[in-house]
Amino acid sequence: MKQVPLTTLFEQLRTSERGLTSQEASRRLAEIGPNEPVPAHRRTSIIVQLLPFFVNPLTGILLIASLVSAFLGELINASIIVVIVLLSVILNFIQTYRSQRAAERLRGQVASMATVLRDGNWVELPRRELVPGDIIRLTAGDLVPADARLLQARDLHVQQAMLTGESLPIEKEAIDFNFESQSPIDARNMVFLGTSVVSGMATALVISTGSSTAFGNIAARLTARPPETEFERGIRKFSFLIMQTVFFLVLFVFLVNITLQRDPLESLLFAIALAVGLTPEFLPMITTITLTQGAVHMARQKVIVKHLAAIQNFGSIDVLCSDKTGTLTSGEMVLDRHLDPLGNPAEKVFLLAYLNSFYETGVKHPLDAAILRRGNTNPLDTAILQHDYLDVQRYRKRDEIPFDFERRRLSVVVETDGKCLLITKGAPEGLLALCSTYEVNGQLYPLDPEARTKCKATYQEFSAQGYRVLAVAYRPVPPREVYSVTDEMDLVLAGFVTFFDPPVEDVPDTLQALHRDGVKVKILTGDNELVARHICSQVGLEAGRIVLGEELDRMSDPALAHVADQVTVFARVSPAQKNRIILALKRRGHVVGFLGDGINDAPSLYAADVGISVATGVDVAKDAADIILLERGLQVLHSGIIEGRKAFGNVMKYLLMGTSSNFGNMFSMAGASLFLPFLPMLPMQILLNNFLYDLAQVTIPTDNVDPTFTHKPRRWNTSIIRDFMVFIGPISSIYDFLTFFALLKLFHASETLFHTGWFIESLVTQTLVLFIIRTAGNPLQSRPSFPLTSTTLLVVFIGILLPFTPLAVPLGFTPLPGTYFLFLISVTSTYLLLVELVKRRLMRRLLS
Repeated sequence: MKQVPLTTLFEQLRTSERGLTSQEASRRLAEIGPNEPVPAHRRTSIIVQLLPFFVNPLTGILLIASLVSAFLGELINASIIVVIVLLSVILNFIQTYRSQRAAERLRGQVASMATVLRDGNWVELPRRELVPGDIIRLTAGDLVPADARLLQARDLHVQQAMLTGESLPIEKEAIDFNFESQSPIDARNMVFLGTSVVSGMATALVISTGSSTAFGNIAARLTARPPETEFERGIRKFSFLIMQTVFFLVLFVFLVNITLQRDPLESLLFAIALAVGLTPEFLPMITTITLTQGAVHMARQKVIVKHLAAIQNFGSIDVLCSDKTGTLTSGEMVLDRHLDPLGNPAEKVFLLAYLNSFYETGVKHPLDAAILRRGNTNPLDTAILQHDYLDVQRYRKRDEIPFDFERRRLSVVVETDGKCLLITKGAPEGLLALCSTYEVNGQLYPLDPEARTKCKATYQEFSAQGYRVLAVAYRPVPPREVYSVTDEMDLVLAGFVTFFDPPVEDVPDTLQALHRDGVKVKILTGDNELVARHICSQVGLEAGRIVLGEELDRMSDPALAHVADQVTVFARVSPAQKNRIILALKRRGHVVGFLGDGINDAPSLYAADVGISVATGVDVAKDAADIILLERGLQVLHSGIIEGRKAFGNVMKYLLMGTSSNFGNMFSMAGASLFLPFLPMLPMQILLNNFLYDLAQVTIPTDNVDPTFTHKPRRWNTSIIRDFMVFIGPISSIYDFLTFFALLKLFHASETLFHTGWFIESLVTQTLVLFIIRTAGNPLQSRPSFPLTSTTLLVVFIGILLPFTPLAVPLGFTPLPGTYFLFLISVTSTYLLLVELVKRRLMRRLLS
């Protein structure tokens, strides 16, 4: 395609320079499929979606056991096992399906968009709707949405490291033939899906979409499972802990019952039921629902979560790295002054700066907002163009030397009256070194050391007052087709333009709130140290020592790790240096969030534990981020962090409550099977008990979370879960054995009455203990949510009522005497009190 003439391409793709009609594009989309490198999973029937929920070892064993029971004539046992398994699976499926759909809707709000020519008009469409034959427009910061042949290109530089591994941007041109490259990816007249536009703008004809693109050929490798997050690692360790406990407990119980010459099938079913009772089989559902519920709450706080697993990491952030612009300040630059090198007002400086900004590729023109997209506006250039209107029709652009983050400057070459002028605008520190003369009142003077010191003092004075300062320089150049960085030499310093970016009013309060909640804010800015210190002082952020980018280059990684831990502000840092700082903080054990919205922020967004961007950021930044803020500002971010901690807190509740209560009950059953002449509870009763208990916990994601849990970052801690299981579990067993004694000695219980009495005691104690373990404080002062209270009390009511219903006989229950319920009240009350005392000691460790 790189060497096929454009006229031939238009004919082959049955399109034109006016693009496709919506009707034709829809037809092609239905025929070819969406523009996705890895085809999305097609919607399948409910039955097919249900099947994975049965692919669970314990579920499989239970179903096999039910078949064996049915084969041996135990039809009631077999039916009850099947019904309970089906109810668990269906409930799990419904809740998980609803949560996943909610998460998909949230992710859809930040789907990548593309500018497409449809029906003769430029429109914004989701990237997945592109088809071959579409005409697209690209500007700086865009992700290339498909493989395309360039029709027009102006100073286009594309980063295609995703495909080639080459870290430097590649210049692209709209040439009709391309004989010099061997590989299609090296073609100068082609752009490819998965790459990004660093500078310039272009229009292009879409050649390939989806899996037919160059990126689609390697997408299978790129979509491999991402690195394990801390949350996923914690779930894995917890699962291993449960698996070990289940294995040894089940093996012990089964061998004991066989030794006592009890029915092998009944013993097997009993052992399997114990395993089910100890395993929190609703963990995937509870986790998914809790994280999705957190994502929905965060969406109400203007925070969109792209990956659910990022929520826990978001709540665990203890260091937040960000630029000061748009975070401490409003990000709405206002051009304040245009000065000559000695600080006097100078109109020529404004004219040169205006020409540079007007002709810079990819910047929105203030008089025609429809031309370029909002997300690609440089706030400094916008401030210059909106400051005043100048008639620049007599100037014609010849070329542009695009901005990059190492040079930190941009040049344009304009022509007027047959003469060419190179105009450069950029950071004063670097631009001054390229100047040999300076201009005051139309006169040129040599930029000797004394003059250089005066010029430096001019911009430093404004920097110290909090102004953003750019230097403007120029020089006449001979007419040529192409200019390069080497032309930026022997410049005339015309002067400076200063910008004012006011601090956000609520930033001081938000910084205090973040500090109170255990999050350190570190500023990583490309501005000089004077501006950074002034802004920090205005918002109450103690800057202290400010480390410059040039100092970082002289530091080893271990030294940088120590410095990064201590220092709050880093100034004049490049994108690569930001990346080093983030990695250094991670090596010190911090969970690092990075807030960025520019082209140069993508590497740091990938490197951070949680990449955070804003909805107005460039596509590259939004694609790299885990979290998208719909509004700028630290207040929105702080609210999102708190919601993340709440979501993690509710997951921890389920684990602490489930493992401690379940372990105690299962330990009691294992112990009781040693001395009782019959099984302490029938297998189907164990399964029913576990199902009702799990049903009570389905509403945990709606529960309130104590401020004591959200006031600092929380990390996954499997040892706390183990301690709850080891210390709280035996307390439950003590009361179980007390119940055994009462049933046998006081109530002279038969086998059926024993099963019934212990079923109710077990269900009531392990369900009501939810109200104790759900909070680190006083359960009478910390209110549970209404749904959690309702489901918990409803489950207790159902459990007590079952022996008095027609279901009692098939379930193996019998009505209990009234005096037993007096015993039950006293046992439950003292049990909850004792758990409360032990819990407080354990919770102090969790919250420390």
